[in-house]
Amino acid sequence: MVHLIDALHLGKPDVICIALVECGPNELLLVDSGPESVFGSVVEGVRSLGFEPGHVRHLLASHVHLDHTGGAWRWAKEFGTTIYAHPKGAPHLVDPSKLVESAKRIYGDKMGFLWGAVGSIPEGHVIAVEDGAELQISSKRFQVLCTPGHAQHHNSYWLESERTVFAGDVAGVLIRGGPPVPPFPPPDIHLESWKDSLDKIRSLQPASIHITHFGKVADPMPALDALEKRIFGWADWMKERLIEGKSEAEIIPEFEKFTVRELLGDRTPREDLATYEYADPASMSVAGLTRYWRKYHPEQVP
Repeated sequence: MVHLIDALHLGKPDVICIALVECGPNELLLVDSGPESVFGSVVEGVRSLGFEPGHVRHLLASHVHLDHTGGAWRWAKEFGTTIYAHPKGAPHLVDPSKLVESAKRIYGDKMGFLWGAVGSIPEGHVIAVEDGAELQISSKRFQVLCTPGHAQHHNSYWLESERTVFAGDVAGVLIRGGPPVPPFPPPDIHLESWKDSLDKIRSLQPASIHITHFGKVADPMPALDALEKRIFGWADWMKERLIEGKSEAEIIPEFEKFTVRELLGDRTPREDLATYEYADPASMSVAGLTRYWRKYHPEQVP
């Protein structure tokens, strides 16, 4: 059975969702941990469901961005949890120094406030898992799906018994049943790979998907199709502004207005707009898309 825990990042609901899977007697599994700043609230979430946090033996990492696995080291330290991650992401869980350096360039002195402390995980508690690998965890079998696009070190996990895919960020951000939107953070979004990853998920014909921002999507195929359309539509919008010679600072407020129009056009309640922006900041998407166009298609932009 799959349970959902709202991590209540900075006290805000419906931003970071942690999935908890019952795999067997006294054997639980988390998908992502959230940042270290929500470790306590996730532990309490496990308890509120009637389980012991010490029975969380396994943690599947979608990718190593701090909002997803910044707190994984606490689970390893406090409860001996084993972390499974993409081969390109696993080394950064053991030695997070490069990850921290990169994040500091983006978040500056807000690092601690947003994400809490960052720690290393002993090598013996981190297992790198390749595309197609099968993880038999008590009564549950998970298949590893390498799903780059949002990040090159992104994995999703197929749980056939539930016909669900735990899709991290590659299946987008979808708040309170609203429309899906793509998170485009730097440094390594790649749109063509992202489309391939969505095709891989669709090929399984899942009955549902679980995403970190936020929760279970019970009718995933239309959501995945809409996300793909928006990925390339928003990227083209961004390319036009770069061709016009606009700077990131000039584009950010335009992008904020553009995304609000898009969301309202899909009948998103106005009260949900702030949660979408909090989960998927416009400034991050502008930075990520700028890097994408200039790195992979420099001939198309100045």
